[in-house]
Amino acid sequence: MGAVSAAAMALVPTMASAQDVGRGHPEPGQFHLQESVTPIMDSIVAFHDGVLMWTITLIVLFVLALIIVIVVRFNAKANPVPARFTHNTLVEVIWTVVPILILAVIAIPSFGVLSDQLTVPDGERKYLGANLFSAEVEVPEATLTVKASGEQWYWNYEYVDQGVAFDSNILSEAEIAELKPGQPRLLAVNNELVVPVDTTVRMQITASPSGVIHAFAVPSFGIKIDAVPGRLNETWFNARETGLYYGQCSELCGKDHAFMPIAVRVVSAEEFATFIAAFEESRDYATAAALLPAL
Repeated sequence: MGAVSAAAMALVPTMASAQDVGRGHPEPGQFHLQESVTPIMDSIVAFHDGVLMWTITLIVLFVLALIIVIVVRFNAKANPVPARFTHNTLVEVIWTVVPILILAVIAIPSFGVLSDQLTVPDGERKYLGANLFSAEVEVPEATLTVKASGEQWYWNYEYVDQGVAFDSNILSEAEIAELKPGQPRLLAVNNELVVPVDTTVRMQITASPSGVIHAFAVPSFGIKIDAVPGRLNETWFNARETGLYYGQCSELCGKDHAFMPIAVRVVSAEEFATFIAAFEESRDYATAAALLPAL
Protein backbone atom coordinates (compact mmCIF):
# COMPACT_ATOMS: atom_id res chain seq x y z
CA MET A 1 0.00 0.00 0.00
CA GLY A 2 2.88 2.35 0.74
CA ALA A 3 4.31 1.79 -2.73
CA VAL A 4 0.90 2.44 -4.30
CA SER A 5 0.51 5.68 -2.34
CA ALA A 6 4.00 6.83 -3.34
CA ALA A 7 3.30 6.06 -6.98
CA ALA A 8 0.04 8.00 -6.85
CA MET A 9 1.81 11.00 -5.35
CA ALA A 10 4.49 10.90 -8.00
CA LEU A 11 2.00 10.66 -10.86
CA VAL A 12 -0.09 13.59 -9.64
CA PRO A 13 2.24 16.32 -8.34
CA THR A 14 -0.52 18.90 -7.94
CA MET A 15 -2.29 16.74 -5.35
CA ALA A 16 0.30 17.69 -2.76
CA SER A 17 -0.73 21.31 -2.53
CA ALA A 18 -4.40 20.37 -2.21
CA GLN A 19 -3.89 18.11 0.81
CA ASP A 20 -5.58 19.38 3.97
CA VAL A 21 -2.81 19.38 6.56
CA GLY A 22 -2.82 20.16 10.26
CA ARG A 23 -1.39 23.32 11.76
CA GLY A 24 1.72 23.04 13.87
CA HIS A 25 1.86 19.27 14.12
CA PRO A 26 1.29 16.20 11.92
CA GLU A 27 -2.24 14.92 11.41
CA PRO A 28 -3.39 11.29 11.05
CA GLY A 29 -3.21 10.25 7.40
CA GLN A 30 -1.18 13.30 6.39
CA PHE A 31 1.27 12.67 3.56
CA HIS A 32 2.37 16.17 2.67
CA LEU A 33 4.62 18.60 4.51
CA GLN A 34 3.21 20.53 7.45
CA GLU A 35 1.65 23.90 6.75
CA SER A 36 4.28 26.60 6.30
CA VAL A 37 4.35 29.75 8.43
CA THR A 38 7.87 31.03 7.59
CA PRO A 39 9.75 32.16 4.47
CA ILE A 40 12.18 29.23 4.75
CA MET A 41 9.38 26.66 4.83
CA ASP A 42 7.68 28.45 1.92
CA SER A 43 10.79 27.77 -0.18
CA ILE A 44 11.02 24.15 1.00
CA VAL A 45 7.39 23.51 0.05
CA ALA A 46 7.85 25.18 -3.34
CA PHE A 47 11.03 23.17 -3.93
CA HIS A 48 9.30 19.92 -2.94
CA ASP A 49 6.10 20.51 -4.94
CA GLY A 50 7.96 21.92 -7.93
CA VAL A 51 11.44 20.71 -8.87
CA LEU A 52 11.49 17.55 -6.75
CA MET A 53 7.96 16.33 -7.45
CA TRP A 54 8.16 16.83 -11.23
CA THR A 55 11.63 15.28 -11.34
CA ILE A 56 10.54 12.14 -9.52
CA THR A 57 7.37 11.98 -11.62
CA LEU A 58 9.37 11.96 -14.85
CA ILE A 59 11.77 9.35 -13.43
CA VAL A 60 8.89 7.08 -12.34
CA LEU A 61 7.18 7.36 -15.73
CA PHE A 62 10.43 6.68 -17.59
CA VAL A 63 11.28 3.62 -15.49
CA LEU A 64 7.71 2.36 -15.85
CA ALA A 65 7.97 2.70 -19.64
CA LEU A 66 11.27 0.78 -19.64
CA ILE A 67 9.73 -2.02 -17.58
CA ILE A 68 6.76 -2.27 -19.94
CA VAL A 69 9.07 -2.42 -22.96
CA ILE A 70 11.16 -5.15 -21.33
CA VAL A 71 8.09 -7.19 -20.38
CA VAL A 72 6.54 -6.94 -23.85
CA ARG A 73 9.60 -7.22 -26.08
CA PHE A 74 11.96 -9.45 -24.15
CA ASN A 75 9.83 -12.16 -22.63
CA ALA A 76 10.58 -15.76 -23.62
CA LYS A 77 7.65 -15.98 -26.03
CA ALA A 78 8.38 -12.77 -27.96
CA ASN A 79 12.13 -13.22 -27.89
CA PRO A 80 12.96 -16.95 -27.86
CA VAL A 81 16.59 -16.39 -28.88
CA PRO A 82 18.26 -13.94 -26.46
CA ALA A 83 20.68 -11.38 -27.83
CA ARG A 84 24.35 -12.07 -27.06
CA PHE A 85 25.72 -8.52 -26.79
CA THR A 86 26.94 -7.39 -23.35
CA HIS A 87 27.77 -3.67 -23.65
CA ASN A 88 26.45 -0.50 -25.24
CA THR A 89 28.78 2.47 -24.87
CA LEU A 90 26.13 5.08 -25.71
CA VAL A 91 23.66 3.72 -23.16
CA GLU A 92 26.34 3.59 -20.46
CA VAL A 93 27.34 7.19 -21.13
CA ILE A 94 23.69 8.31 -21.02
CA TRP A 95 22.88 6.55 -17.76
CA THR A 96 25.97 8.12 -16.19
CA VAL A 97 25.54 11.67 -17.48
CA VAL A 98 21.77 12.03 -17.06
CA PRO A 99 21.73 11.28 -13.30
CA ILE A 100 24.55 13.81 -12.85
CA LEU A 101 22.47 16.46 -14.63
CA ILE A 102 19.42 15.56 -12.53
CA LEU A 103 21.41 15.91 -9.32
CA ALA A 104 22.77 19.27 -10.48
CA VAL A 105 19.23 20.52 -11.15
CA ILE A 106 18.22 19.44 -7.65
CA ALA A 107 21.38 20.66 -5.92
CA ILE A 108 21.41 24.28 -7.14
CA PRO A 109 18.08 25.37 -5.57
CA SER A 110 18.60 23.18 -2.49
CA PHE A 111 21.88 24.96 -1.75
CA GLY A 112 20.03 28.28 -1.88
CA VAL A 113 17.48 27.10 0.68
CA LEU A 114 20.20 25.60 2.90
CA SER A 115 22.20 28.82 2.76
CA ASP A 116 19.17 30.83 3.84
CA GLN A 117 18.47 28.48 6.74
CA LEU A 118 22.02 28.88 8.07
CA THR A 119 22.41 32.64 7.52
CA VAL A 120 20.61 34.88 9.99
CA PRO A 121 19.08 37.88 8.13
CA ASP A 122 20.72 41.24 8.59
CA GLY A 123 17.96 43.27 6.93
CA GLU A 124 20.00 43.75 3.75
CA ARG A 125 20.90 40.30 2.40
CA LYS A 126 18.66 39.06 -0.38
CA TYR A 127 16.76 35.90 0.38
CA LEU A 128 17.99 33.22 -2.04
CA GLY A 129 15.16 30.75 -1.54
CA ALA A 130 12.51 33.35 -2.27
CA ASN A 131 14.34 34.49 -5.40
CA LEU A 132 14.45 30.91 -6.64
CA PHE A 133 10.90 29.84 -5.83
CA SER A 134 8.71 32.91 -5.40
CA ALA A 135 8.57 36.67 -5.32
CA GLU A 136 11.23 38.60 -3.46
CA VAL A 137 10.77 38.45 0.31
CA GLU A 138 12.02 41.11 2.68
CA VAL A 139 13.20 39.56 5.94
CA PRO A 140 14.07 42.00 8.77
CA GLU A 141 17.16 41.53 10.91
CA ALA A 142 16.90 39.46 14.08
CA THR A 143 15.65 41.33 17.15
CA LEU A 144 15.31 38.36 19.53
CA THR A 145 17.97 35.76 20.33
CA VAL A 146 17.11 32.43 21.93
CA LYS A 147 19.64 29.79 22.93
CA ALA A 148 18.32 26.23 22.87
CA SER A 149 20.40 23.59 24.66
CA GLY A 150 19.74 19.89 24.24
CA GLU A 151 19.93 18.12 27.58
CA GLN A 152 19.38 14.46 28.47
CA TRP A 153 16.50 14.35 27.63
CA TYR A 154 14.77 17.72 27.51
CA TRP A 155 15.39 21.23 26.19
CA ASN A 156 16.61 24.31 27.99
CA TYR A 157 15.80 27.72 26.49
CA GLU A 158 17.49 31.00 27.31
CA TYR A 159 16.41 34.47 26.19
CA VAL A 160 19.97 35.64 25.71
CA ASP A 161 19.52 39.42 25.84
CA GLN A 162 17.07 39.22 28.73
CA GLY A 163 19.19 36.78 30.75
CA VAL A 164 16.33 34.43 31.71
CA ALA A 165 16.02 30.70 31.02
CA PHE A 166 13.73 27.74 31.64
CA ASP A 167 13.49 23.99 31.02
CA SER A 168 10.94 22.35 28.74
CA ASN A 169 9.92 18.75 29.43
CA ILE A 170 7.47 16.37 27.78
CA LEU A 171 4.06 15.86 29.41
CA SER A 172 2.66 12.40 30.04
CA GLU A 173 -0.81 11.55 28.77
CA ALA A 174 -2.21 11.95 32.28
CA GLU A 175 -0.56 15.37 32.60
CA ILE A 176 -1.92 16.44 29.21
CA ALA A 177 -5.45 15.46 30.25
CA GLU A 178 -5.09 17.41 33.48
CA LEU A 179 -3.10 20.45 32.42
CA LYS A 180 -3.39 20.90 28.66
CA PRO A 181 -6.29 18.86 27.26
CA GLY A 182 -6.37 18.57 23.49
CA GLN A 183 -2.65 18.91 22.93
CA PRO A 184 -0.95 16.05 21.06
CA ARG A 185 0.69 13.20 22.96
CA LEU A 186 4.48 12.94 22.73
CA LEU A 187 4.58 16.59 21.59
CA ALA A 188 2.99 18.57 24.42
CA VAL A 189 5.39 20.12 26.94
CA ASN A 190 5.08 21.81 30.30
CA ASN A 191 6.77 25.07 29.18
CA GLU A 192 6.62 26.28 25.58
CA LEU A 193 9.14 28.62 24.00
CA VAL A 194 7.25 31.91 23.60
CA VAL A 195 8.17 34.22 20.71
CA PRO A 196 6.47 37.17 18.99
CA VAL A 197 4.81 36.96 15.58
CA ASP A 198 6.34 38.70 12.54
CA THR A 199 9.72 38.86 14.28
CA THR A 200 13.01 37.39 13.13
CA VAL A 201 14.24 35.12 15.90
CA ARG A 202 17.88 34.06 15.98
CA MET A 203 18.22 30.52 17.34
CA GLN A 204 21.53 29.52 18.86
CA ILE A 205 21.61 25.75 19.12
CA THR A 206 23.94 23.71 21.31
CA ALA A 207 23.94 20.75 23.69
CA SER A 208 25.05 20.12 27.24
CA PRO A 209 28.88 19.90 27.42
CA SER A 210 28.58 16.57 29.22
CA GLY A 211 25.84 15.29 26.91
CA VAL A 212 25.41 13.99 23.39
CA ILE A 213 24.43 15.34 19.96
CA HIS A 214 20.79 16.33 19.52
CA ALA A 215 19.01 18.13 16.67
CA PHE A 216 16.55 21.02 16.86
CA ALA A 217 13.78 20.70 14.27
CA VAL A 218 10.42 22.44 13.80
CA PRO A 219 8.79 21.34 10.51
CA SER A 220 6.34 24.25 10.16
CA PHE A 221 9.28 26.66 10.44
CA GLY A 222 11.46 24.71 7.99
CA ILE A 223 14.40 24.56 10.41
CA LYS A 224 16.54 21.60 11.43
CA ILE A 225 20.04 21.91 12.84
CA ASP A 226 22.34 19.83 15.02
CA ALA A 227 22.84 20.61 18.70
CA VAL A 228 26.47 19.66 19.33
CA PRO A 229 28.23 19.81 22.73
CA GLY A 230 30.84 22.58 22.69
CA ARG A 231 29.56 24.12 19.45
CA LEU A 232 27.09 26.96 18.87
CA ASN A 233 25.14 26.53 15.63
CA GLU A 234 22.73 29.17 14.36
CA THR A 235 19.49 29.22 12.44
CA TRP A 236 16.45 31.50 12.44
CA PHE A 237 12.76 31.81 11.73
CA ASN A 238 10.15 34.50 11.25
CA ALA A 239 6.65 33.15 11.94
CA ARG A 240 3.87 35.11 10.29
CA GLU A 241 0.97 33.51 12.19
CA THR A 242 0.28 33.06 15.87
CA GLY A 243 -0.24 29.55 17.21
CA LEU A 244 1.48 26.57 18.76
CA TYR A 245 4.03 24.75 16.62
CA TYR A 246 5.74 21.49 17.47
CA GLY A 247 8.99 19.78 16.62
CA GLN A 248 11.21 17.05 18.01
CA CYS A 249 14.83 16.12 18.51
CA SER A 250 15.87 14.68 15.14
CA GLU A 251 19.14 13.05 16.13
CA LEU A 252 19.21 9.58 17.70
CA CYS A 253 20.48 10.73 21.09
CA GLY A 254 19.84 7.90 23.52
CA LYS A 255 17.15 6.06 25.42
CA ASP A 256 14.71 8.99 25.66
CA HIS A 257 15.29 10.37 22.17
CA ALA A 258 11.58 9.97 21.36
CA PHE A 259 10.61 12.07 24.37
CA MET A 260 12.30 15.39 23.58
CA PRO A 261 9.55 17.41 21.89
CA ILE A 262 9.87 21.07 20.96
CA ALA A 263 6.92 23.42 21.37
CA VAL A 264 7.06 27.02 20.16
CA ARG A 265 4.20 29.35 21.00
CA VAL A 266 3.92 32.35 18.67
CA VAL A 267 2.01 35.24 20.23
CA SER A 268 1.33 38.87 19.37
CA ALA A 269 4.01 41.48 19.99
CA GLU A 270 2.01 42.97 22.85
CA GLU A 271 1.51 39.60 24.53
CA PHE A 272 5.19 38.78 24.21
CA ALA A 273 6.21 42.14 25.68
CA THR A 274 3.99 41.46 28.68
CA PHE A 275 5.33 37.92 29.04
CA ILE A 276 9.03 38.76 28.80
CA ALA A 277 8.73 41.77 31.15
CA ALA A 278 7.08 39.56 33.77
CA PHE A 279 9.66 36.83 33.21
CA GLU A 280 12.55 39.26 33.69
CA GLU A 281 10.98 40.64 36.85
CA SER A 282 9.88 37.39 38.49
CA ARG A 283 12.54 35.07 37.03
CA ASP A 284 9.76 32.46 37.02
CA TYR A 285 8.37 31.06 33.77
CA ALA A 286 5.04 29.95 35.23
CA THR A 287 4.33 33.42 36.59
CA ALA A 288 5.03 35.03 33.22
CA ALA A 289 3.15 32.38 31.19
CA ALA A 290 0.07 32.89 33.37
CA LEU A 291 -0.29 36.36 31.81
CA LEU A 292 -0.74 34.88 28.33
CA PRO A 293 -4.19 33.96 26.98
CA ALA A 294 -5.25 30.40 27.79
CA LEU A 295 -4.45 27.85 25.10
